[in-house]
Amino acid sequence: MQMARTRHTKSRAKAEINVVPYIDVMLVLLVIFIATAPVVMQGVTVDLPQAKAETMNQDEMTPIIATVDKVGQFYVTIDTSTVKMGSLDELTNYVAAELQKDQVHQRPVVVQGDAQVAYDNVIQLMNALKNGGVKSVGLVTEPISSLIN
Repeated sequence: MQMARTRHTKSRAKAEINVVPYIDVMLVLLVIFIATAPVVMQGVTVDLPQAKAETMNQDEMTPIIATVDKVGQFYVTIDTSTVKMGSLDELTNYVAAELQKDQVHQRPVVVQGDAQVAYDNVIQLMNALKNGGVKSVGLVTEPISSLIN
């Protein structure tokens, strides 16, 4: 004859880590990083001209940004690092060297010219990039805030 065994268990409090506050903090940090990411991309502050144009496809790689400021100084921004260039030839060689690193996925190159810079400086920069082997050069502009009738 078998006897039924009964277990007498004492109810003990289980130690658990409450992760809800940690998740809340992580979500707040995620929102902050998402909100500040577009600001970090810009390396040199310029007053961009306004134009009605299409926006760049977000699926593409981060573009190489060639910048001309209002005094005619050239800069190159790659990812988050900005380098001041001494001359147009130096800029062209620098961009060509960056594009040679990854020939399979050609990074887009965009020109960002200050609204006060001479038009000739922007055209010289675009021509130098084209002659340096850049397949496609785009322009960065601000969207038109109000259309003039």
